[in-house]
Amino acid sequence: MHIRKQLLLTATLAAAGAFSFAAAPAQARVHVDIYANVAPPPLRAEIVPAPRRGYVWVPGYWGWQHRHHRWHRGYWVRERPGYHYRPAQWDRDGDRWRYDRGRWER
Repeated sequence: MHIRKQLLLTATLAAAGAFSFAAAPAQARVHVDIYANVAPPPLRAEIVPAPRRGYVWVPGYWGWQHRHHRWHRGYWVRERPGYHYRPAQWDRDGDRWRYDRGRWER
């Protein structure tokens, strides 16, 4: 009887492990290009706060929302050792403007 309980417990733990592995969320990256026919306004002047140890200042930028440019204020983000932060920017692409989101780069 004791062996039977051990076998049942082992089978239950194996099944639980298999289900938890199968239920793990998928980690996919999605990249969406954003284009606008209107040039972004000039960047706004921001007062950059004093440096914070372990953080990097992400400067404000013009995003695209509901068919118009929308200003996003700067903010602090935790530093990633071995990386540097490349701020968001708009690049001219023919007669349109392409949004290049901010990101960490090596």
